[in-house]
Amino acid sequence: MNRYLAHITLLVHDYDEAIKFYTDKLDFELIEDTALSDNKRWVLVAPKGLKSCHLLLAKAANAEQECCISNQTGGRVFLFLHTDNFERDYEQLLNKNVEFVKKPKEEAYGTVAVFKDLYGNLWDLIGPALTTLAV
Repeated sequence: MNRYLAHITLLVHDYDEAIKFYTDKLDFELIEDTALSDNKRWVLVAPKGLKSCHLLLAKAANAEQECCISNQTGGRVFLFLHTDNFERDYEQLLNKNVEFVKKPKEEAYGTVAVFKDLYGNLWDLIGPALTTLAV
């Protein structure tokens, strides 16, 4: 059996502003942008590199969905962006004015800092754990 998560829906106010944020600020790739109707598009973005899961940017279709855009997980961290070089990516995001709400901290699983996306959803930026050689 071969199963995996292909897409995660992320509610947005506007397709184009969301594409701009994810491609310009987070350096994601635009994988697909297909018109489905006059006001609905199939928009996929993903971090550059290996493609195991995409974000499906979905424009809110009603007031109920609009209310969830900035709080898709009840205030918890929503998405986890892993990197092979924490310092490089942290500095790059700072230079692109991405707002960090928690500074880098060493945890057992790696270095982590929390940032907000353009709508206020929380993300973890996670770098590899520092390893020590056993003596």
